[in-house]
Amino acid sequence: MSAVQNIELIDKATGEAFLQLAKTVDRFERYEHPHGQRIAVIADEIAKVFHLARHDRGSLSAAALLHDLGEVAMERDYIQRAGLLTDADRVDLSRHPVIGEREASRVGSDRATQLLIRWHHEWWNGRGYPDALRREEIPLAARILRVADSYAALTDDRPFRAAMTTEMARREMKDRAGIEFDPAVVSALLSLEPMVELESFAKTDDEAVNQTEPGSDKVWSLF
Repeated sequence: MSAVQNIELIDKATGEAFLQLAKTVDRFERYEHPHGQRIAVIADEIAKVFHLARHDRGSLSAAALLHDLGEVAMERDYIQRAGLLTDADRVDLSRHPVIGEREASRVGSDRATQLLIRWHHEWWNGRGYPDALRREEIPLAARILRVADSYAALTDDRPFRAAMTTEMARREMKDRAGIEFDPAVVSALLSLEPMVELESFAKTDDEAVNQTEPGSDKVWSLF
């Protein structure tokens, strides 16, 4: 399913507006490839594995497009820089899902979409933010969004690291299952048929960097 087909799960005019907002977010975060649209497709394919209703898939697709709208509203330069985040940066950044929830309301998303945005950084083990939800306290669609967002981020270039290869990213997802991610959702991701949205943007194996940051689990887990 292409991103254009994917927004058919949403009202057409609203979906087009959300696509434009996703492009704005991608530019701000310095993604060279369509990140929000890519997440929407991956998340929807996972949602199909769990037989989510069409309405729920629509809210999930909208949340994928708008998930980092809070970062744009915050306008922090540390999001775009190549260096590692400071402790203060990380604390500040943890506000973006709540701000994103507010911004999603402002642009006309439904309440389900707003809550998925609020909870897209919750962790399976309860160590996520902003509400420290754990396991099934986190709605399934939010767990799906977390996995799709993380995989897409891992396999794309970021200001602070190069993209991982598909193999490296799959290994990372497996390693974090039961910690950050719902193991069942990771299994669903890894079971998907090959499609362009799952392909890595890593240029070569040598350039694919798995970079850690002192005082945190993984750099990529912060975004």
